[in-house]
Amino acid sequence: MSTRYPTSDDDELEAAVEAAALAIRRGELIVIPTDTVYGVAADAFDPAAVRALLKAKGRGREMPPPVLVSSAATIDALAVGLPGYARTLVEKFWPGPLTLVCNQQSSLQWDLGDTRGTVAVRMPDHPVAIAILERTGPLAVSSANLTGEPAATSADAADEMLGEQVSAVVDAGPSLRKEASTIVDVTGAQGRVLRLGALSIDELNVALEPLGATVAEPE
Repeated sequence: MSTRYPTSDDDELEAAVEAAALAIRRGELIVIPTDTVYGVAADAFDPAAVRALLKAKGRGREMPPPVLVSSAATIDALAVGLPGYARTLVEKFWPGPLTLVCNQQSSLQWDLGDTRGTVAVRMPDHPVAIAILERTGPLAVSSANLTGEPAATSADAADEMLGEQVSAVVDAGPSLRKEASTIVDVTGAQGRVLRLGALSIDELNVALEPLGATVAEPE
């Protein structure tokens, strides 16, 4: 059964962040707010916790979760061979609703599922999420809903779907955005949109225009 942690003042926020970090260190799942929708989170470097996350959502290893980070610089600790256009997207849209699928550092000691040598990384634009990530390090985070159900845009919705599976629900009020992040594959010479979300292709291409680069539309 989960415990709800409000974040309406500094004392509540500190208690919520500490409780969330403690739960992650224990290998438990938590629900956190992000700038898009609420997410269910696990320690990215704890394979058992990641398996629990996938099980809670009703997913298999073929759908590995993205990893959220507290700093754009962390991408170089998780990914290799990042092309110049990808760095431009990071500079323009992080923190924000953009997830980049990158070639993974081979030295990473984790198991996110069947990633085929890639890792999906995002830096959320949400102060509560960043405060938690600064305490925990990278978190495997997927939208806080059961597979096939609408993404949770409130702590209530997340708690209703996943409350039995998580130990802490950090409540920062309704999501400011109602859309998930846009996902771009940056493992090749040209970016490829895998999922359209809060950022449009036009927004991405305007940012890349000075480089003479573009991203391809979803197939």
